[in-house]
Amino acid sequence: MIGVKLDHMVALVRSLDDSLPWYTALLGLIGFARTRDHVWLNEDGLAIELKQATPESRDYERYSPGLNHLGFTAPDRAALDAVRRGMAAAGFEVPEMQAFGDETATFFRDPDGMRIEVTVYG
Repeated sequence: MIGVKLDHMVALVRSLDDSLPWYTALLGLIGFARTRDHVWLNEDGLAIELKQATPESRDYERYSPGLNHLGFTAPDRAALDAVRRGMAAAGFEVPEMQAFGDETATFFRDPDGMRIEVTVYG
């Protein structure tokens, strides 16, 4: 089997001005470091980049905002709680946690409504 792994994700957002503070807060809380304008990297080498969507685009077009959700795993419930507290302290909405059997997740929504999941398994 070839050792292929997820390398990067690009999110097109309606407003970089609105989205950068939100992503800066969340990504910093879950272990990403900003490496250059609009790009964050984690210790596994996964890069997340934000780009400005074209203003005239509609939802679900190639260059418009869109992503069902991006999921991250927290090592334990304390880590998930720390992310939730950090987002609240940064002034962002923190949705209720959801339970799925042995999993507990929070689906944060960025300024465009895209969902970023942080889950604890087990």
